[in-house]
Amino acid sequence: MPDFQIHDEATAPAASKTLLANSKKAYGMIPGLHAVMAEAPGLLEGYQLVHQLFMNTSFDKDELTVIWQSINVEHDCHYCVPAHTGIAKGMKVDDAITEALRNETPLPNGRLEALRSFTLSVVRKRGKVDERAVQDFLDAGFTRRQVLEVVLGVAQKVMSNYTNHLAETPVDAMFQPFEWHRAA
Repeated sequence: MPDFQIHDEATAPAASKTLLANSKKAYGMIPGLHAVMAEAPGLLEGYQLVHQLFMNTSFDKDELTVIWQSINVEHDCHYCVPAHTGIAKGMKVDDAITEALRNETPLPNGRLEALRSFTLSVVRKRGKVDERAVQDFLDAGFTRRQVLEVVLGVAQKVMSNYTNHLAETPVDAMFQPFEWHRAA
């Protein structure tokens, strides 16, 4: 893989400097993902916007985590699984949910399992989800709005997971305790 620079506010392209400053203000540091994305200011800006939009969907903290981590694990993202493990802890998501997602084991309740199943259907079928999968999702208590909000979450994770694969982004020190490798 080509070496991608891990930018800071001094080395980033001009159009990314403010975006990185915003990241530092929001997280107390510049996440490695953002530092890599800074090479392409439009990607970093788009990612930050999509992240904020997804955070403002109708999903609660547990549901956001299920969507993020289901996609991260499906995409085998060495960076995002540990990062979202740390994020879930900060959001006070039950560890049982996080561990089930990381280990691809059953979730503690059927509603969250339906959300994981639907999210993975969207990813695996590239949006060409059959009517039964949509109906199962709706029958679990979700809405048509949320069908489309899952797509927003997928868009966010494609940006981050694919960037991390291409750049082999090192896991930030604060997330290293949550290192993850898919079980064989």
